[in-house]
Amino acid sequence: MAVNCLITVICVLALFFIMVMIIDCNRFVKREYCCESDKLKKEGTFVLLSDLHNKSFGKQNDRLLQAIEEEKPDAILIAGDMYTSSAREDNGEIAAFVQKLAERYPVYYGNGNHEQKTRLFPETFGDKYETFAEKICRAGVHLLVNDKLYLPDYNMEIYGLEIGREYYHKPKKKPMRADYMEQMLGKVDESRYNLLIAHNPEYFDNYAAWGADLTVSGHIHGGLMRLPVLGGVISPRLCLFPYYDGGRFTEGGREMILSRGLGTHTLPIRIFNPGELVVVHLKPAGR
Repeated sequence: MAVNCLITVICVLALFFIMVMIIDCNRFVKREYCCESDKLKKEGTFVLLSDLHNKSFGKQNDRLLQAIEEEKPDAILIAGDMYTSSAREDNGEIAAFVQKLAERYPVYYGNGNHEQKTRLFPETFGDKYETFAEKICRAGVHLLVNDKLYLPDYNMEIYGLEIGREYYHKPKKKPMRADYMEQMLGKVDESRYNLLIAHNPEYFDNYAAWGADLTVSGHIHGGLMRLPVLGGVISPRLCLFPYYDGGRFTEGGREMILSRGLGTHTLPIRIFNPGELVVVHLKPAGR
């Protein structure tokens, strides 16, 4: 009798978690943050997208597009992994979605490890990256691959960082050299508000030390499953209960907004961890 009860409980729990996973993999929530700085000249609302991984919320992502339009953003920040590095999966629908965004808003795009992988290994992925990049850039997207763009109205420099693949190795985290950030992006102008799009949040201390006033990241997917108090369960580097799993972090007066992403890959798991549409409000200090 006790064994039968135990089996019943296990089956009920398994069914419950499967239902939660299905629901959370097919929905997203909005989370908002406000960041202030006396370096900023004017206010701005920026929508942050990350880790869509070919996911479509509605036909051609119309649900996601509608939610973005409701925010009336001044610009879109993309922190990488909008598609998955698969030789079999097509990224044309994601390119079309990004093109639609660019028709409506300025879009600033930083590569994730999946875009990077398709760029570096054409012998495996063919012209997947080149075709994607050409389509979105033709639509007006600012694709920032270790590059920057100054927005004088805000007094803001936007950087897009693509770190080496050695910084994504599993399971051990590779230390980042002290001069690496400056080598990749040059020196920052401290009189400007420096916004860094950097897919991997694990090096936030390096980004902050380099001079990023605000870093926007993704990659961790919220830890796949979230538990009360403990937070995210596992990172892509197979680290249990990662410190950087989602939300706002600070380091020496610098900030990072870490998106829990929108989609999944390899392990289609999201439990108590729906996708995120992140809205960042930038404001001059004291206003």
